[in-house]
Amino acid sequence: MNDTPGWASPGSAPSDGQDTTVPRPAEPADDTTGSTSKWSTAQPPAGQWSPPSAPGTGPTAPGPKRGPGGPPPGGGSGWGRPPAAKPGVIPLRPLGVGEILDGAVSTLRRHWRTVLSVSLAVSAISQIADILLRRYLLPEPVVLDPNTPPSELFSRATESAQSQLVADAPSLAILVICTLFTTAILTVVISRSVLGRPVTLADAWGEARPRLLKLLGYTLLLPLMSAAVLTVGMLPGLLIGSTAGIALSLLGAMAAFVAVIWLMVLFSLTSPALMLERQGVIASMRRSAKLVSGAWWRTFGILALTLVLSMMLSLLIAIPFAAIGSAVGGESLTGWPFLIVTGIGAVIASTITYPISAGVTVLLYVDQRIRREALDLELARAAGVPGYGTEQPGRDPSGS
Repeated sequence: MNDTPGWASPGSAPSDGQDTTVPRPAEPADDTTGSTSKWSTAQPPAGQWSPPSAPGTGPTAPGPKRGPGGPPPGGGSGWGRPPAAKPGVIPLRPLGVGEILDGAVSTLRRHWRTVLSVSLAVSAISQIADILLRRYLLPEPVVLDPNTPPSELFSRATESAQSQLVADAPSLAILVICTLFTTAILTVVISRSVLGRPVTLADAWGEARPRLLKLLGYTLLLPLMSAAVLTVGMLPGLLIGSTAGIALSLLGAMAAFVAVIWLMVLFSLTSPALMLERQGVIASMRRSAKLVSGAWWRTFGILALTLVLSMMLSLLIAIPFAAIGSAVGGESLTGWPFLIVTGIGAVIASTITYPISAGVTVLLYVDQRIRREALDLELARAAGVPGYGTEQPGRDPSGS
């Protein structure tokens, strides 16, 4: 019995301690006798060897066998081995960092109508709501005075942090809702683009809608978990309340921050697992932890690189709009001219960076399942790649 629904079909290899037999494409015979030997009948004389002149000949004749973690069928390395199948935006083999980023950008280009319609609508609504809240409803946050006496520093710092938290809470709630919708719909779009299948916005919404409630539960659970970890780390110092307590709180906050980063990376593949494997929230979190286990640093590095690139792209777009807003609005940073111009820049930046971030996360999930569970074979069958057999009845690896 296999424990990986969704893209994993019965018979494909799981990632831990189960049957490692995977369905394999039929191997063509190398000679007219029906032998399945991988060696050509025509061999060079002893002491003379030359690489085959064409793919599929000589010592590396076709015969894509692969187990979990092994080289991909026709993985593109070695003389005479055909390149990996690429029915969609990525080759069906273990991916490099550049291929993951390229796959995310290729999805944006290939399905730009669907992708941009989602990210643009969500970005515009979230930015308008944020501007209106900050302009009319939220009080100005308390700013910590650098000349505050040491005896009052702790209480003033706590008051400033509480004020900032209240001011940022609505924006955080808007961000959570926007992330929910973009993650749900773009996960479906990217999963179809891996197979090279077309997808419309109506198709993506119809497939994602039944999973929204569970995705919302996970989206709310993650910040609550992070807040609980930070509270536990800072609580001893807060209870002491003296100068030593402040130092202890800072140390506890740093330790808790490291723990939160570890948890965020460990559960970073929960969303695609939840959407594509149709499991519950806790089961999807376990699934993510299982896939990330043993590849934490690689996952962290790719996600951190994506975050840095997204921030740089956002700054490149936001800086010119901020300069224009300052020129139009004068010295006022809360006036309508400045807010509208900078809001337009934020919408453009979010419209581009949302799909890239979502694409990297989904392709990381696909990559880990290819490495651990030979998912590339199932994807190749589903995409109709010749030589990989037929797709099993009633199964759609795209999750539909």
